[in-house]
Amino acid sequence: MTATTDRPAARPARPAGPQPAATPAVDVAALGEQLLGRYAELRRGARAVAADPRFHRIEGQSMAEHRERVLGQLRLLAAEADVLRAFPEVLGGRSDHGGSLSRFEELVVADPSLQIKAGVQWGLFASAIMHLGTADHHARLLPGAMSVDVPGAFAMTETGHGSDVASIGTTATYDPATQEFDLHTPFRAAWKDYLGNAAQHGTAAVVFAQLITPDGEGGRPVNRGVHALYVPIRDPQTGEFLPGVGGEDDGLKGGLNGIDNGRLHFTHVRVPRANLLNRYGDVAEDGTYSSPIASPGRRFFTMLGTLVQGRVSLDGAAVNVAKVALITAVTYGNQRRQFTGASDTEETVLLDYAEHQRRLLPLLAETYASAFAHEHLLSAFDDVFSGREDTEEKRQDLETLAAALKPKSTWLALDALQTAREACGGAGFLTENRLVSLRADMDVYVTFEGDNTVLLQLVAKRLLADYAKAFKDVDASAVARYVAGRAADAALHRTPLLRAVQTLTDAGDARRSAGQLRETATQRELLTDRVETMVADLAQALRPASRSSRQDAAALFNAHQHELIETARAHAELIQWEAFTTAVARTQDPGTRQVLTWLRDLFGLSLVERNLAWYLINGRMSAGRARTVTSYIDRLLARLRPHAQDLVDAFGYGPEHVRAAIASGAERERQDEARAHYRVQRASGDAPVPEKQLPAGSVARQTPTTGPVTGDPAAGDEPAPTEDSGVAAVGSPA
Repeated sequence: MTATTDRPAARPARPAGPQPAATPAVDVAALGEQLLGRYAELRRGARAVAADPRFHRIEGQSMAEHRERVLGQLRLLAAEADVLRAFPEVLGGRSDHGGSLSRFEELVVADPSLQIKAGVQWGLFASAIMHLGTADHHARLLPGAMSVDVPGAFAMTETGHGSDVASIGTTATYDPATQEFDLHTPFRAAWKDYLGNAAQHGTAAVVFAQLITPDGEGGRPVNRGVHALYVPIRDPQTGEFLPGVGGEDDGLKGGLNGIDNGRLHFTHVRVPRANLLNRYGDVAEDGTYSSPIASPGRRFFTMLGTLVQGRVSLDGAAVNVAKVALITAVTYGNQRRQFTGASDTEETVLLDYAEHQRRLLPLLAETYASAFAHEHLLSAFDDVFSGREDTEEKRQDLETLAAALKPKSTWLALDALQTAREACGGAGFLTENRLVSLRADMDVYVTFEGDNTVLLQLVAKRLLADYAKAFKDVDASAVARYVAGRAADAALHRTPLLRAVQTLTDAGDARRSAGQLRETATQRELLTDRVETMVADLAQALRPASRSSRQDAAALFNAHQHELIETARAHAELIQWEAFTTAVARTQDPGTRQVLTWLRDLFGLSLVERNLAWYLINGRMSAGRARTVTSYIDRLLARLRPHAQDLVDAFGYGPEHVRAAIASGAERERQDEARAHYRVQRASGDAPVPEKQLPAGSVARQTPTTGPVTGDPAAGDEPAPTEDSGVAAVGSPA
């Protein structure tokens, strides 16, 4: 079985009308290869799996049917697909971490429930055993998890604590007399919640709990922080909970109903000491605690950092869904015709309308930026987890990068799906075209594996930490000079004289102004300056926190929380722009490179346009230059419009992946049939004459005795809309 990368059978023609004399051409095959990235062959193999109808979602199934189908698909994957690449070679894997994720991300086009179910089983449950356990755990526990003989849950999140894992309430108290841990849920908010495989299928779980050992001074119990234990939860034969284990089904959700999410709680469940996943923290028979990492805080973040692959895979899956949405919307927009504003006989293709381009093409540019940034993230992930660059600094960089990109891509997927749905009109609302189903499934991606807003706060804190580190060895006078320089810089950028000079320059040569905006160096300066200025301003605003009480420091951070989020968002956008720019530089074909440059410019300048208020308020841009940004974006949209289909075709997903009737060529056939019908009718001379072409006064006017002139609501009649009103509604001349 091979992946299909053919274009739709009924390929839309380029838009009618005059084209630029030297319009570049896109090498779709070469661009598609570039988008496949480092793991091209693995992605092709995964797309072949995703094209197999056995792995497709069946729309309209009940929750119970969907759950059973996905469980069966998971076992099919274990038997037939290459799903164990990330695991050790001695256990049948290949120790290929990046390659493994590149394959899992492709499953989302078959069914997001399958992608997440696979992620729970192999990316969370089995990976926790591998990364947090030791050789004994690998030998005893990994084979069952890898083969799905033991479906497993990843029991970290609690009803009362989601993103704040350090504060979870479940406890695991060591008893030296029995050499067991007493696993207990002390209150309702400490129930484990939203866990895949917990409602029905899971027979074991990796449970995260506060580890309590009795070796403090005077025999007092000491909380060693969050650790993980392997815990059987159900009888594999009967499916009944084991003694002390209880739970509930989360029931019907807004999406992803092929996954049996549920809740778990524990009432003094006894767990053998050997089932503590003890790579980073161990308990001896007598209760003595030991760890290779002395700092409790660093130990906690190291343990959680080993599970960053969940965020990496969600980033890639979300980008793939955005691709599917845009393939559907652009293909349909290139085939569907509506209104005859530009012709008496020919209706206009939707994608020829400027506003339609404004809706879809910036999203296309952002999807390309996100795809190239994800390749960078995937490489960084593999560098760390392969051991090639496994240092503390590189792990922190990886965690920050994943925390920056996962919010951007998951929000992008929702935006792309919703915009595509609207751009396809009523057809987009039909389940057969998948946009609404995918939108429902992707909704939760923005809050699991780390709530997007919380992740961006983590990114901002890292930026502030790096900023502070830069001044670590600088004396007080140098810091004072820097702060004074920042104040002078801010004053300079805000001076009316500078703004007046720039305005005059812009007004004197608008073409030169536009030319500067499309320069790579100008875009980089605009985007980088915004990030650096925001970090510096935020650092100065938060400086008093270091000398304040804990309460006052928390209040100060809270007062600047929005700035934290916006700073991290700007940083993530800069990462995406840089990744896109690097990809453009690596593109060999001149025509493709030109089109990608326009697309990169559209992405970069759309970011500037979106944040024009900041650039104006901070004196980085004049009103004249701001107007140039928008006008140049309009020019870019017109240039990119002829290449829209090529750019989505390069994503490499065939009809068996997209599975949207309106992107199959059927709409083009309908439109061609209608146009042929009217052409024949006009040629025969039998076409009815439009009333508005009749001579004036040739239409009999109704009198009060024969009926109302303009419509009588009392008689059940309403005024009919004029022909022109419908045309004007989509921006055509009335």
